[in-house]
Amino acid sequence: MAIRTELTLRLQNSPGMLAKVCQAIAEEHINIVAINLATPLMVRILVDNPTHAAGVLRGRHYHVEERDVIYTTAPNDPGALLRVTRLIAEAGINMEYLYATAIEGQAMASVVVGVPDAERAATAAGL
Repeated sequence: MAIRTELTLRLQNSPGMLAKVCQAIAEEHINIVAINLATPLMVRILVDNPTHAAGVLRGRHYHVEERDVIYTTAPNDPGALLRVTRLIAEAGINMEYLYATAIEGQAMASVVVGVPDAERAATAAGL
């Protein structure tokens, strides 16, 4: 488990807007670790260098919000997400959002959890 800085942007609803964000990040050799696109075009991004990525995006006139989130891995098996969410719930922590991904056949999955206080939540849940 780790506390990571997530970048949030709101994009215009037009073709290519997400591609422009990805291009700006890629041109700086910043790796996207996780990404979530939701309506109304809110993009949440975890990258390997959030300070640099935020600066690059702000330099291109994007409004970037930063917040700490829980970033953890879990076994890629039935019930793994249940175990993670149960730990957080039993610690009395309210989840605001969650996104996850796994590659079929791989041992581990990645999970990003947005909570009001990531440090407290991670400690309380033992993540």
